[in-house]
Amino acid sequence: MKRDYYKILDVPRTAAEAEIKKAYRRLAMKYHPDRNPDDAEAEGRFKEAKEAYEVLTDSQKRAAYDQYGHAGVEAAAAGARGRGSGAADAFSDIFGDVFGDIFGTARRSGGRAQVFRGADLRYELELDLPQAVFGHTIEIEVPKLVECEVCHGTGAAKGSSPITCDTCGGVGQVRISQGFFQLQQTCPKCRGGGTIVRNPCDGCFGQGRVRRTRKLSVKIPPGVDSGDRIRLAGEGEAGRNGGPPGDLYVETHVREHPIFERDGEHLSCEVPVSFATAVLGGTVEVPTLDGNIALKIPAETQSGRVFRLRDKGVKPVRGGSRGDLFCRVVVETPVHLSAEQKELIRKLDDSLKHGGPRHAPREKSFFEGVKRFFSSSA
Repeated sequence: MKRDYYKILDVPRTAAEAEIKKAYRRLAMKYHPDRNPDDAEAEGRFKEAKEAYEVLTDSQKRAAYDQYGHAGVEAAAAGARGRGSGAADAFSDIFGDVFGDIFGTARRSGGRAQVFRGADLRYELELDLPQAVFGHTIEIEVPKLVECEVCHGTGAAKGSSPITCDTCGGVGQVRISQGFFQLQQTCPKCRGGGTIVRNPCDGCFGQGRVRRTRKLSVKIPPGVDSGDRIRLAGEGEAGRNGGPPGDLYVETHVREHPIFERDGEHLSCEVPVSFATAVLGGTVEVPTLDGNIALKIPAETQSGRVFRLRDKGVKPVRGGSRGDLFCRVVVETPVHLSAEQKELIRKLDDSLKHGGPRHAPREKSFFEGVKRFFSSSA
């Protein structure tokens, strides 16, 4: 006794055709004999699902089945003998979809040739730090495939035009029948273009595209950093068969700066100061990307102290307030001293030692910490 068609496909009696189609595709891929060799049960399930699909996607057969059950379908089938039916076409369509899912192909209709979008391109652009921080306009040269100016992309010589491929009928794809299956693949003759060039263009040799180097002006927005990408729509390679061009992605790389280091929107640098300035205090000139400014150094400044200059960093490309510049003081040790200078320093050192630990608080705290460490370890 035959099972209920709706139960076979596991759909409600109110299911729409799209839902029925989806259910059948799932079962067909699961139970097809090619996937289950020598499995009689799977073959039976496959035939059962196919029969249910053919009935429930035919409006007249489905109406007869809903009213009279299997008897109504058999009567309708008997009346349809000799006239042919759309079942084979439906079966072909469903498996066209199934294999589109498996192999990533797409069904085409209407006799139109396939069009192909041009490839996207990437260009690596090196920038100096000021260019990245404040923005810049740079001219670049990009080699790419562009539409042939002689044939305007058709690939055919002047006075001629491509003809429709007689293998695929201009669709660009062909179907190969293998039993119940119909495999869909790119036409081997026109390679998916749908047309054939009998008299190729002398400029592009029938390809429709030629390689050229194009000059482009790229506007770099302020605040870009290494790894940021700028998209230039339509500046990639030309498409084929009238397809749209691809895009050009300009990836920025910021060169190392001799003075500044960048961390997001903030900048940092080292500021060398003399021993006398660190001890007595004073003013040093500090470079920024906006020009030099005077930085006041308080008396008794230790090496490694960091001063923050607000709004002297980078304004982020995606918005937000401008970052800061962090200046790290480095006390410079005098070099190439004369004998007299060395003697003066020895006298100064003796004088500081006689003054006790108050002249070197960090030295005192360091050695006290060392003493406690070894005392606790003993």
